[in-house]
Amino acid sequence: MSSPLLNDGTDSFVGESSSSTNFGENEITVEGSKGCGYLFCDPRSTLHRFIALIFMCLLGFGSCFCYDNPGALQDNFINDMDISTAQFAQLYAWYSWPNVVFCFIGGFLLDSVFGVRLGTVIFCVLLVLGQVVFALGGIFNLFWVMLMGRFIFGIGGESLAVAQNTYAVSWFKGKELNMVFGLQLSFARVGSTVNFNTIEHVYRWMEQFYKGHTCLGIVLLLAGLTCVGSLICAIVLAVIDYRAEKILNKRPEGQIVDTIRFSDIKEFPTSFWLMTGTCVAYYVAIFPFIALGKVFFERKYDFSADNANTVNGIVYIVSAFASPFFGFVVDRCGRNIFWVFLSILVTIGAHGLLAFTFVNPYVSMFIMGFSYSMLASALWPMVALVVPEYQLGTAYGIMQAFQNLGLAVISMTAGYIVDQGGYLILEVFFLSWLCLALVMILLVWLEDWRSSGILSMTPSRRLFIEQLNSRQTHYSSEGEVSEDESPGREGTK
Repeated sequence: MSSPLLNDGTDSFVGESSSSTNFGENEITVEGSKGCGYLFCDPRSTLHRFIALIFMCLLGFGSCFCYDNPGALQDNFINDMDISTAQFAQLYAWYSWPNVVFCFIGGFLLDSVFGVRLGTVIFCVLLVLGQVVFALGGIFNLFWVMLMGRFIFGIGGESLAVAQNTYAVSWFKGKELNMVFGLQLSFARVGSTVNFNTIEHVYRWMEQFYKGHTCLGIVLLLAGLTCVGSLICAIVLAVIDYRAEKILNKRPEGQIVDTIRFSDIKEFPTSFWLMTGTCVAYYVAIFPFIALGKVFFERKYDFSADNANTVNGIVYIVSAFASPFFGFVVDRCGRNIFWVFLSILVTIGAHGLLAFTFVNPYVSMFIMGFSYSMLASALWPMVALVVPEYQLGTAYGIMQAFQNLGLAVISMTAGYIVDQGGYLILEVFFLSWLCLALVMILLVWLEDWRSSGILSMTPSRRLFIEQLNSRQTHYSSEGEVSEDESPGREGTK
């Protein structure tokens, strides 16, 4: 890669751009103090990186916990707020709409303005603010205020995911990056799992004191405490990252560092845009389904509200355990495209079971959970293989911007389909999107085969190619110096 993510070496806590240096590389030579006499204080140690990883993972807990509050309380929202399924789906659409633009802008701001540390804190503040507004809409029975709260919450939530990805690449590229992405997903989905298994009980407990929309608003306000926890993690992680940057002294004075420009976007490779298409086509068949899944399981399988929430959250339960495992496997085996292709194929099978059979839905949802974990652990790290490191914040922002455009449109469409045609038509609709995702990843495979082939390589092969390119660049630069200094060239001046 051409450069680290940070733009400057200022002493300001917020003066960095995009992220800290690549702490995962062994090639960094550090002179000076480790910062303290203990191993966990040394930014070069595995233990210190593990501590940073814990806070990176916990960043997304509050966001995922509150994101699916509506899904876990679907029937309560519809009854307490007196809305239709299509209106209920707007709670997810309004989360996604702002990120069609703001997610990309958030990535650009991380790379060029705020830096990852300040940016992450700002995004967590937006999470807290959005959830509070969302809850107040419930307390005062104002549905439009709830939509506004989801709008604000969405700006913070998706931009925070971009910041998480940027942090992960910064600290772990060249090491356990796929597994780290898996762990981040795992911790985040623990938040979703806890939500699906607890929020209904919290609602029932609060019904002893409040009724209807007031009860709903109070429950949402309590849920916002998890976002406060994410904000605390963002502040702690910023301190850790800032301290590591200074101790490692990784930005020598006068060093010129590449920065992202809007004009660079058109230079992103074709494979990146195809990955983005794959991401959109796959995730619109997962998240909108889970958002509307509770009532689906109640109607088709005659489940109680608690059982419906449990089976609906199985995807997140499985991913909490499976994501680190698949990340480890992909780290060792490479060949990311194969794992993405396989996960899409398996997800098609899971949705097919739900649509056309009465097989116990626990089976289908377990299968979907494994395939979802496999895809997330293999797809997102692929971006770092084809896009320069200093452009990653913008690249992830673009990817999630398109993902949110798809989620916004499909969430509203899914609600309309349920009201007009029922859940069978909805499942066929999701299956069509998964088939499109399969076509898109095959096109990624073809494009990769035509170019470098890096997405289908093993890790050892990628390392060999990277070292070979580095040597060629070194010899080329030496040759230019020798030519400039040669007597013959001086004589022509």
